[in-house]
Amino acid sequence: MQLPVNPPILPMLAKRVGELPVASTWIFEPKWDGFRALVFRDADEILIQSRDAKPLNRYFPELLEPLRSQLPARCVFDGEIVVARDGALDFDALQLRIHPAESRVNLLSQETPSSIVLFDILSEGERDLRTFPFQERRRILESLLSSAVPPIHLTPATSEFTVAADWFRRFEGAGLDGVIAKPIAGTYEPNKRVMLKIKHERDCDCVVAGFRWHKKGEGAAVGSLLLGLFDQSGALQHVGVCSSFTDKKRIELADYLAPYRQDALVDHPWKEWAVQELANGRRIPGAQSRWSHGKDLSWQPLRPELVVQVAYDHMQGSRFRHIAQFRRWRTDKKPSDCTYAQLEVVPPHELETIFK
Repeated sequence: MQLPVNPPILPMLAKRVGELPVASTWIFEPKWDGFRALVFRDADEILIQSRDAKPLNRYFPELLEPLRSQLPARCVFDGEIVVARDGALDFDALQLRIHPAESRVNLLSQETPSSIVLFDILSEGERDLRTFPFQERRRILESLLSSAVPPIHLTPATSEFTVAADWFRRFEGAGLDGVIAKPIAGTYEPNKRVMLKIKHERDCDCVVAGFRWHKKGEGAAVGSLLLGLFDQSGALQHVGVCSSFTDKKRIELADYLAPYRQDALVDHPWKEWAVQELANGRRIPGAQSRWSHGKDLSWQPLRPELVVQVAYDHMQGSRFRHIAQFRRWRTDKKPSDCTYAQLEVVPPHELETIFK
């Protein structure tokens, strides 16, 4: 490729803040929950590049011809690949698209076709647009994509705080996980956190049913806590982990949890999983997959008597979408009270509102 902006190039990033900025110097967009992608086109040559500069063409073959037929002959766009099903974004289905078998990829491209939402432009023709203010890049983006049809979409954008606040509340049920704020006069700065992201965050009380040792502190420092919630049948389901502890806290946790390791498997709700792990190497909960990249996921059971309050942004099916954050121990709460019923359920908003 011979473009004003050639691959590989890392995308511009966002830093997390607690609330929407109220100044009039921002343009707001929905925050899409998908795979970040830079799209390079030079005549018939198309490259879809991931956030970490890896090629994605082979995993999303259904996007290549639409990109070739709808984008300018020479250009670079920034966007997000998503899968939308049943009125919401489906990140689980999107993850399954990264498969080593070409036959499987081709089948899934028909069964769960992807879309790409474009929200910035880095170059067009011979022009490198990265030094243009975002407000001008957005105007160019809207002009070039005015006639775009699915699976290519232009993300909504607004400079109105009240509209952005409404999006933050209303679009969540469709699988979007917040709002992005971009400086009106901002240039495109690869791999720098110059945008703002405002994400949903809630508290939840969970049972601590196990833990994993920290990779640098086997037997002395805790890496993460394994969290559980009781479903309607009374079964304790593994819903995710919380981590990101300081080195000091990891050591303190090892001491704090030590008494709960005694006879932990006698009546443990995940006893069968532990037995399977010993028998055939399956590391449950959190079994090895192509997403774990060979990480050691072995775990240490605890008597399920501790309750912890964690912060989470949103659910993906029956589990936390991202790693939860430790808030405090809940010594005043019984483990049996830690059920899915405490979770806030936001009704889905029709994606047609966004996919215009």
